Amino acid sequence: MSRVEEFEELRPLLFSIAYRLLGSVSEAEDAVQETWLRYENSPTRPASAKAFLSATVSRISIDVLRSARVRRERYVGPWFPEPLLADPYEDPQRSAELADSLSMAALLLLERLSPLERAVFVLREVFAFGFPEIASAVGRSEAACRQLTVRARRHMDAGRPRFEAGRAEREKLAGRFLDAFRDGDVDGLTGLLAADVEMIGDGGGKAPQWADRFIGAGHVARVLAAFVPMFAHIGAEVEPHRLNGQPGAIFRDRDGKVLSTWTFDILDGRIQTIRTVNNPDKLGHVGPVADAWAALREANRARPRTS
Repeated sequence: MSRVEEFEELRPLLFSIAYRLLGSVSEAEDAVQETWLRYENSPTRPASAKAFLSATVSRISIDVLRSARVRRERYVGPWFPEPLLADPYEDPQRSAELADSLSMAALLLLERLSPLERAVFVLREVFAFGFPEIASAVGRSEAACRQLTVRARRHMDAGRPRFEAGRAEREKLAGRFLDAFRDGDVDGLTGLLAADVEMIGDGGGKAPQWADRFIGAGHVARVLAAFVPMFAHIGAEVEPHRLNGQPGAIFRDRDGKVLSTWTFDILDGRIQTIRTVNNPDKLGHVGPVADAWAALREANRARPRTS
C-alpha cells in the first residue's frame, strides 16, 4: 500500500481526532493536511502509519489549541464549536463513545481541560489508544499520561451530559418542537421545553444576536414564537438535521443559504438546551452562507409599524 493509500484510509480517524481536540472543522482539516505533508516528507516509512499519523495530528492540534485558547478568550459572546454535519470515522466497537464525545455539550466540557488533558482524554477514552501510543503523541511519560487521564475523566464525569432517550425518540421530539416553532405555537413549544431550558447563541459579533442567553420555558417559547414572522418575511426554511450527533436544524434563507444552525440537548422528554451558531465564519462548511444582516434588515422593513 502506498503512503497516499495509507493516509486516505486513515483520514477519517485523523479528522475525528483533530475535530474533538479543536472544535473547528476548518482547523481540523488544516491539521489533517499538515499531517499529510509531514508524512509525505518523512525520510523513513514508520512501522505503524496509524501510530505515526495519529501522534502527528495530535501534536499539531495541541499546538493549534494552545493559540486558539487565547483567541477564544477575546471572542465576542459565547463560543461554540463549529457544527459538524457527520463524523467521517466509524467504529462499531466504540460507537457510544464516539457519539457522546461529539455532542456540543461534551465538546464544551472538553474546553475546560488543558490542551494536554484534552488530547490524552480523547485518545484514551474516545479512541481507546494505548498509553505507549498516547505518551509518544503528547511527549509525556506513560505514568504522566495515566495521571492526566484520571484528572480529565474526573472533570468530564462531573459535568458529562446524559442523553437517556434513544435516537429515534429524541429526533421525534425535536420534530415536534420544530413543527410547533413553524406554527408559532407558544403553548406547544412550552410543553416541549424543560422548565429551566436555556437558549444560547454564538454570533461572534459577526451576525445578528438578539441576546446571548434566554432562560426558562415560557421566556424561550415566546422568543421563539416572535422569530416566526421574521423568518416568514424573508422566506426562511427550517431543515431538520443531525448536528454533532444530536437532533438539530439548519435555517436557510429563500435562496437556500445558511443563516444558522440549532442543536438540541434532550433529556427526560424535554429540550434542556438550544444552542444556535450564527457566526458566518463557522458555517461555511455547512453550505453557502447567507448575509444575516441583510436578512434582518429585510425582516424589519416588512414588520408592521406602530404609531
